[in-house]
Amino acid sequence: LCLLFILQIDPLSQHLFALEPKRWRPLRIKLSPVFTSGKLKEMFPLISECAEHLEQYIKKLVNKNEPIECRELTAKYTTDVTGTCIFGIEMNALSDENSEFRRMGRMFFTPTWKNTLRLRLRQCHDSIKWLYEMLNYIVTQTEINKFFTRIVVEIMNYRETNNVIRHDFIDMLLKLKKNPDKVGDIKMTESLIASQAFVFFLAGFEISSITMSNTLYELALNQEIQDKLREEIDEEYTKHDNNLTYENVKKMNYLDKVFKETLRKYPPTTFLTRQSTSSYTFDGTTLNIPKDQKVWIPVFAIHRDPDIYPKPDVFDPERFTDETVQARHAMHYLPFGDGSRNCIGTRFAVYQTKIGLIKILRNYKVETCDKTQIPYVIDSKTFLLTSKGGIYLRITKINQA
Repeated sequence: LCLLFILQIDPLSQHLFALEPKRWRPLRIKLSPVFTSGKLKEMFPLISECAEHLEQYIKKLVNKNEPIECRELTAKYTTDVTGTCIFGIEMNALSDENSEFRRMGRMFFTPTWKNTLRLRLRQCHDSIKWLYEMLNYIVTQTEINKFFTRIVVEIMNYRETNNVIRHDFIDMLLKLKKNPDKVGDIKMTESLIASQAFVFFLAGFEISSITMSNTLYELALNQEIQDKLREEIDEEYTKHDNNLTYENVKKMNYLDKVFKETLRKYPPTTFLTRQSTSSYTFDGTTLNIPKDQKVWIPVFAIHRDPDIYPKPDVFDPERFTDETVQARHAMHYLPFGDGSRNCIGTRFAVYQTKIGLIKILRNYKVETCDKTQIPYVIDSKTFLLTSKGGIYLRITKINQA
């Protein structure tokens, strides 16, 4: 009954991040191939094209000679990337100030009292399902639910009618809809299918845009790190006739360190929720976690623990040299979770973020300005780690020889 209440109020909640094991396991197995390295390599030209649009958009902003709010800037880029790679459509968030997809993204993540209430009720629905049902008319996101369900259904119907094949995320969902036997006795309803596309849109644009803007913030504060990273980017371009390829990005080791240190200092998801599948007692203690116990794992606290990361408030990419990483416990770094329930789209998130940063830093220098908030202030009202009031930086064109 509790599940029925939730589905009536929040039909797009049936996504991989929240599904119970019965439906999660077969869906995870079938959807995982969309995010293999091979598939990501096929997406690379699409991501690069969006990054080119980002570069052109920044050029227009730079000409105005005003501070640039980087959270919104990067969110527009990642919205376009997610749109073309997940939905197979042009979302035009960079070129269209009235982009419907960008508006939906803002609507979902803006820390309003309604969004906060919906999140808190959703987290503890087991014990207060009566309240969740009673507040249906307040907490439901009718416009967002209808929009994404309609979009996904229309795209699938169009592809089916016109025999359009893109080998992307929507195609995989369409195959599951046509062949429900591949996921056992799960009923592939419109809301279940739409939920998967919905959550990957949200995670794909929001988490990556947060990471991009936080990286730019730290590079603006640490010019020597920015210069070293730009030098690596320029070297890779020079080695490959000024072309950026999938393999080039993989070779940028310092970029990888900077990226990982950003996620260490600013993990977008500050905690993970898990549920024990069996009883477990910690070695050498009497502390026991009973079966079916819900557990919160404090990612932010682990990443900022001075016993694990000395001087945790210092931005230091050298924390991620091979030797240093091997000396740490694997569970001391959890920006994408770990285990079987880790983030399915990690590779996608990493590459769209890195490509966007490469395009920006190769052509532009980022610096602090009068509107830059120093020190960084975390917005306590949001459920992902973001800066309060946005991230304002000065971006200037680099005169390349």
